[in-house]
Amino acid sequence: MGVRRRARESALQILYGIDWNTQRPLDACELFWDRFAGERPAAYDQIRATSDVLVEGVVTHRVAIDELLISHSHNWKLDRMSVVDRNILRIGTYELMFAEQPAPRKVVLNEAIEVAKKFGSQDSSGFVNGVLHQISLAKKAVEQAGGSR
Repeated sequence: MGVRRRARESALQILYGIDWNTQRPLDACELFWDRFAGERPAAYDQIRATSDVLVEGVVTHRVAIDELLISHSHNWKLDRMSVVDRNILRIGTYELMFAEQPAPRKVVLNEAIEVAKKFGSQDSSGFVNGVLHQISLAKKAVEQAGGSR
């Protein structure tokens, strides 16, 4: 498993904790890395740094991310989504729309689907794919029209 995938999985777990415990993001990150990260893999520092960037990015842009999710997840309210799906979508939306060094669209979608398969329900991967695909199409349309984000 690559550094980016492990970072996304760690970010998901941290954001999950923030949703349930309303912790400050920095406290949630520290708690995760101190207590729940388990063995320290060879690329631990890189995984942690990448994960922390994802968490910070989601938290910083959460209002805009949630607005995008609401407008592109037809007939779904944020509070009705599972906490796992909602946070996978937040990470993917951050990566697609707000990341300073965005990953390619296909990579973001594929990674989100794989994380959804591992942590979500049976229907999570299809749901995550559908919503992120719609957001990526909206971004592409804005880019083709000459706009930005």
